[in-house]
Amino acid sequence: MNIHEYQGKQLLAKYGVAIVDGGVAYTVDEAVKCAEELGGPIFVVKSQIHAGGRGAGRFQDNPDGEGGVRVVKSVDDVRKSAEEMLGHILVTKQTGPAGKEVKRLYIEDGCDIARELYLGMLLDRDTSRLTMMASTEGGMEIEEVAHATPEKILKVSIDPATGMMPYHARKLAFGLGLEGKQVGSAVKFMLAMYRAFNELDCSIVEINPLVITGAGEVVALDAKVNFDDNALYRQKAVEELRDEDEEDPMELEAAQHELNYIKLDGNIGCMVNGAGLAMATMDITQLYGGSPANFLDVGGGATKERVTAAFKIILSDPNVEGILVNIFGGIMRCDVIAEGVVAAAREVSLNVPLVVRLEGTNVQQGIQILADSGLPIISGDDLGDAARKIVQAVKEAS
Repeated sequence: MNIHEYQGKQLLAKYGVAIVDGGVAYTVDEAVKCAEELGGPIFVVKSQIHAGGRGAGRFQDNPDGEGGVRVVKSVDDVRKSAEEMLGHILVTKQTGPAGKEVKRLYIEDGCDIARELYLGMLLDRDTSRLTMMASTEGGMEIEEVAHATPEKILKVSIDPATGMMPYHARKLAFGLGLEGKQVGSAVKFMLAMYRAFNELDCSIVEINPLVITGAGEVVALDAKVNFDDNALYRQKAVEELRDEDEEDPMELEAAQHELNYIKLDGNIGCMVNGAGLAMATMDITQLYGGSPANFLDVGGGATKERVTAAFKIILSDPNVEGILVNIFGGIMRCDVIAEGVVAAAREVSLNVPLVVRLEGTNVQQGIQILADSGLPIISGDDLGDAARKIVQAVKEAS
């Protein structure tokens, strides 16, 4: 689960992470009030959307104007920027050409920046340990730094038996070239960030840029905080921060039915049971010249109703020109899948090719249900055969 920058900063601040004073605004008047309360004389007006690159982004109705993050020098300028941002579509590298509507702003105090650094924390799957990364290349995308100058990325892996210790933080601080009071400030910052990561069940915390102020303090100028969806049941306060306006409507619908769904850019909808099977299905569809339109896993204990909901979600995507259902009936019974597919196809008036491959528990009953349905369902003998047939059927239908 993702949250906005200001929400991430508010959470981190509770653990002792240093941030710049600011306030959220949903209207122009609220933005002006925030600025008046902060006092200035420098303000930063930040669009709040779930996407990076906001500063370099541009608004659809004013592509030659300023971006989604602006440094201004008066309350009047805050008002002007708020009017130009709120209710307008911001396009960044991460939003794609469709962009996202700005519905809230973060009005922040200006900051005396002496240096910009990078600090991030995530689970390193190579070491199976939480890892804190730091770099002197703050303000840049860390992926670009890793590609061009990997030697500029410092890492410390943290033993779960001890947790993050002060010497871990000092190692990073010295590696960044910090000195004097900057080191103590950085150590405090990093240890607080580690506690927040653990206690909030985060999947990533990224501070870019992390700044050293003229006074030698270490402060988060930005914050990206994501959470492990599987742990939200014990993070109710975090779950309440979800902004559904920033999420794909179909993914929200899927979550309500306990389905794992991710929209992709292709034209062949894939419905499977199991994440590994989903990956294999998408790979072999690509191998035979198709392009997956989604990742949709109905899980091992799906009901007929859940399968029906999954089918309808796939068909609600206007880019879908064909559907491949690939089910291995272990815990999941093939006849239940077949009943759901038939029910959904009838309910939505199926008008695209449908290929179904079933294998496992009650497979013959499932195949018979599909055959008796009277619907134009193509049967796949195995995964390769099913992939070939759906790709060919889509080509013939287009």
